[in-house]
Amino acid sequence: MKRPETTQETFLYQQQQYKRKIHFLRIFIFVLFLVLWELAADLSWINDFIFSSPKRLVTCFIQMLMEGTIWQHVSITLLETMISFVLVILFTILIAVLLWAKKSVSDVSEPYMVVLNSLPKSALAPLLIVWLGGNYKTIIVTGMSVAIFGSILSLYQGFLTVDPNQMKLIETLGGNRQAVLTKVVFPSNIPNLFSIMKVDIGLCLVGVVIGEFISSRRGLGYMIIYGSQIMKLDWVILGIVILCLIAMGLYQLIVWLEKWYLKKM
Repeated sequence: MKRPETTQETFLYQQQQYKRKIHFLRIFIFVLFLVLWELAADLSWINDFIFSSPKRLVTCFIQMLMEGTIWQHVSITLLETMISFVLVILFTILIAVLLWAKKSVSDVSEPYMVVLNSLPKSALAPLLIVWLGGNYKTIIVTGMSVAIFGSILSLYQGFLTVDPNQMKLIETLGGNRQAVLTKVVFPSNIPNLFSIMKVDIGLCLVGVVIGEFISSRRGLGYMIIYGSQIMKLDWVILGIVILCLIAMGLYQLIVWLEKWYLKKM
């Protein structure tokens, strides 16, 4: 590789080297973990019935893949997560705009938002089953309940921190409250919204799994809880691994959307 000649080229070269080092270390640690896990199981350092092993998980995945059950569980969990995520973002934007537009509404509702955000959402799941029944609606609402209140508070606080001079400029030029929102307040909070989305996609997945623990016959949450009940711990660990992969994939999707948006700007 050609050595850099200018200060800028030197900086870029160092950044590339650093990124390669980080990627290598991430892959190395992951591979080392898998090797040590399999070795510990093969040498009976750990009980592979309880802790499983990479080989057992691959075998379990292939078996469930051939039976067609794994895609059923993955698809239903993914669908419920995406529906709850989209609804959370829509309601977050609408309610945050309402709170910003009506100060009296925000002053009255803010303490309640804080309390609801602090409430353990797993405590709501049994009530939601009674109110809505043991169906996919309950699971989607449970997924929403984990993320929505914190999202509203975060986006609303972002609206309040917008530079007041920019808003005064729009008003000086004859713009109304709607123009201030669409030209200054909301565009200034797009980076904040993407940050909220990165957090919400994981929280919605957590909420959906909680709902599936309690009121579902399909999905990865059901697969995990049912596997623990019948002592098929390979199912449990495989479900957890797949949930981690889904969470990583959905997070990277949001990151890609953010980069795509920033390139267009």
